[in-house]
Amino acid sequence: MYILGISAFYHDSAACLLKNGKIIAAAQEERFTRKKHDAGFPSRAIEYCIGEANIQASEIDNVVFYEKPFVKFERLLETYLAFAPKGFASFIKAMPIWIKDKLFQKAALIQKLEETLGDEVNWRERLMFSEHHLSHAASAFYPSPFETSAVLTLDGVGEWTTTSLSIGNGSQLKVIKEIHFPHSLGLLYSAFTYYLGFKVNSGEYKVMGLAPYGEPKYTDLIRDKLISVAEDGSFQLDMSYFDYATGLTMTNKKFDTLFEGEARKPETELTQRDMDLAASVQKVTEEIVVRLAKSIAKETGQRNLCLAGGVALNCVANGILLREKIFENIWIQPAAGDAGGALGAALSVWHLHYKKNRELSPDRDQMQGSYLGPSFSDEEIEEDLLKCGAKYIKLSEADLVEKVASALASEKAVGWMQGRMEFGPRALGGRSIIADPRSPYMQKQLNLKVKYRESFRPFAPSILSEELNTWFEHDVDSPYMLLVADVKETKRIAMTSEEKALFGIDKLNIPRSTIPAITHVDYSARIQTVHKDTNPLYHAVISKFQETTGCPIVVNTSFNVRGEPIVCDTTDAFKCFMGTGLDVLAVGNYFLLKEEQNASLKENYEELYELD
Repeated sequence: MYILGISAFYHDSAACLLKNGKIIAAAQEERFTRKKHDAGFPSRAIEYCIGEANIQASEIDNVVFYEKPFVKFERLLETYLAFAPKGFASFIKAMPIWIKDKLFQKAALIQKLEETLGDEVNWRERLMFSEHHLSHAASAFYPSPFETSAVLTLDGVGEWTTTSLSIGNGSQLKVIKEIHFPHSLGLLYSAFTYYLGFKVNSGEYKVMGLAPYGEPKYTDLIRDKLISVAEDGSFQLDMSYFDYATGLTMTNKKFDTLFEGEARKPETELTQRDMDLAASVQKVTEEIVVRLAKSIAKETGQRNLCLAGGVALNCVANGILLREKIFENIWIQPAAGDAGGALGAALSVWHLHYKKNRELSPDRDQMQGSYLGPSFSDEEIEEDLLKCGAKYIKLSEADLVEKVASALASEKAVGWMQGRMEFGPRALGGRSIIADPRSPYMQKQLNLKVKYRESFRPFAPSILSEELNTWFEHDVDSPYMLLVADVKETKRIAMTSEEKALFGIDKLNIPRSTIPAITHVDYSARIQTVHKDTNPLYHAVISKFQETTGCPIVVNTSFNVRGEPIVCDTTDAFKCFMGTGLDVLAVGNYFLLKEEQNASLKENYEELYELD
């Protein structure tokens, strides 16, 4: 039996295909269309999933949408009525769009399915709908290694729900508690994302990365004025400070007055106040997540916790949750945002509708390392390289590993495209840019010359799983880069009194450890543990790098530039390689050096990025 799950029409649309409950393929639409956070119907992702399974569209038994559009329409309508007459002008403007996009979304879905998969099948009969937070919860519990678990989902908003508690037991999963819109921890964080001049639904990572440069000076103000938190972690927002329920912005003039200034304009210089605001909302978020978890553990008696929803991508809060030891085990869905809803929707139908049992492995989850996207044969790679006009050599796997490790040790930045593409927002050694973490210049160089993004943004370490305890204050696997932990004391560099007195971005250029390129200003790092059984080639490169340098770690950041999705195929990889400061490209068994490429070709690709 084949079940196709899809998410679409808000942000990060995606498709996932199950065969008898096993994940065959999953991918976000943005990777194919090259439109970041593409919210359109995931036609290309669906076509990939069907091709990966090598089936005909008619073999799909059910298509499952990740939420209920009519219920979402109901929420939009009731919200405007509740806040009336405020926002009436935007209500009148939005109503025709809602009627078209929400009220008649089922008909639109069927039309899109017919366009993508053909009209020989009656897709109306095969189309099903999940609920948004049930999809999130299912994406977290069913692939987890736990027989039974509490499941906490936190995001902006689904149909009505913004936070939910579910209990999973075997193949059963039931939502037992919810917090409803407009009260949302995700939207509180997004409000500060907006206020700090970053893009909502994509800039939240930046707020989290900016937070360690500041002091949480505004936490009391946030607690006293913006959000009321009960003993059990449930919360309510004072909506007089926010405009997202009915307006066109996240915050309003009252919010500006509270924090003594208007929202930062995008791309303007960051101030210490901005950093302090980021630190403050991050701290409040962490406190609420911990309080919710403590209440859940006490109420349910569960020893395991699964997490999903956009807030579950806040790896700093996740790390604190782990260190609090509220639960014995924590598992986080790597595609925790809306893209993962496609997976959860399909799994919920398999287990809850068809009542199929789960297959559990005590040592591994069911996500297959999250390597669920497309891969390419050497023949396909070479054909694309030739079309691009690339100069390359083809190597054996052993020689490729040797050359890449040598390049890393020489402080070269390497574009690494191998095997299946990752599902979710993190690059995990399938579509990564990798570098030497020992270099004191690499963090700034990668940000400014390769990624073309803000200089304060930290990079993550990929570390051999067997070496984890030697380098970090952490003893739990983190294969999906969703937990933050501190660098070991023995690897840190003590700061002088003058360095300790520095504030904000001035801290950036002070080496904090023997692996400064991945050590954030608070000595933390967002860890990915690399396992030989899930990604043997990536494990081999890091092992070879360790043989050369004694360091079992490489810098790992996503293979893309700011504003673009992670690369999918060889052409995407070559374009990024040529248009940025990358020195080496390793794609399949093919090895490319920047210095050997056609100079005029390099100029053409740089112009595409409008770079100097």
